[in-house]
Amino acid sequence: MKSIRDFFQNWIVGFFTFIPYYCRHAIKCYLSPSFYRFEGAKALIVSGMIHKRGRYAQLFVNASLILVVTVGVTVGPSLIVDDGRVQVNLSGGGGSKIVFAASEEETAKVLGEEGTQMNMEMSTQYSDKPRAEIYNYIIEEGDTLSSIAAKFGVSVDTLRWANPEKIKSEKDKIKPGDNLNVPPVSGVVHTVKSGETIYSIAKKYDVDAQTIVDFPFNSFTNDETFALAIGQELIVPDGVMPDIIPWSPSTGLAKVLTPNAGAVSATGSWIWPAAGSISQGYKSWHRAIDIANRGGGSILAADSGVIIVAGWPDNAGYGNRVMIDHGNGYKTLYGHMSRISVQVGQTVKKGDKIGDMGTTGRSTGVHLHFEVRTGGGFLNPLDVLR
Repeated sequence: MKSIRDFFQNWIVGFFTFIPYYCRHAIKCYLSPSFYRFEGAKALIVSGMIHKRGRYAQLFVNASLILVVTVGVTVGPSLIVDDGRVQVNLSGGGGSKIVFAASEEETAKVLGEEGTQMNMEMSTQYSDKPRAEIYNYIIEEGDTLSSIAAKFGVSVDTLRWANPEKIKSEKDKIKPGDNLNVPPVSGVVHTVKSGETIYSIAKKYDVDAQTIVDFPFNSFTNDETFALAIGQELIVPDGVMPDIIPWSPSTGLAKVLTPNAGAVSATGSWIWPAAGSISQGYKSWHRAIDIANRGGGSILAADSGVIIVAGWPDNAGYGNRVMIDHGNGYKTLYGHMSRISVQVGQTVKKGDKIGDMGTTGRSTGVHLHFEVRTGGGFLNPLDVLR
């Protein structure tokens, strides 16, 4: 028994002694030459580059650039998708929309108008958002004063007053190729003279001074006193030239029509701010309701309060807007207005007119964007309206 145990012990010891020896022998016989050859080739290359003092560096750089350009030309086109779509303007009763169509024969599908074949044509887009500067428009064949005014959303009288040397009477004809100055909004462009203030200018053009202050691109040498610099150009929204009979009725951005209501307090009950149908309800990404009415109409204060915003102060998507602080923890916002009939600081009673429905700002049709805000955020207007 002891002899058998000794035999296996000797065999195991011999086995584990032989294996390392065999591995070392195999590495020495078979792998070492390969390593030696690799190291020899590397040493040869390195010594050659050192001997040439970097002469091959430019070769490697040029080869790399050629490789990159070749790959870009070969693979690049496959990464660009050109489906032949064109941007077109669709004009309809609901306002202008921008869609993409693969061809003129493709049926354009717009929200609320799926399956309807549209008449598509390429046209230049002019934003409803006021511009900061006077636009120099080159008259095209077929243009009229009315069509140009409609294209830029201003009145014919605005064009007339901005181009007194070219347009003196209604019989004057405009010629293709001529230039017309187009103000950013309906009204007057006034060059400030010595001694003038926003109050004297507002009185001259029959507007409220707040109208001039609220236009977002009017600047002042002193933002607290609204001081003006001699020679600067001032946009007077809805201004009317004195002693001149207008050719068209005023479109009005912000004339004060509703008188101050005096001391008021919120009633706690709400009325609908406008007539129309709800085109969009309250959602997590749209914390308001939209009341649409193609014919426009008056916008009323949903409850009594103080006007804290009246105009387009930040050039944002709300467009012309009014905000009312009702003094009981609630505030309401009325957006996309075409005309504002109140000014900051005055009070209104529930049901007083504060302006007219429109499509200024980020809007695709005539409607009222109505928000109810509280200290904790937004409230669904349908929870309070009756």
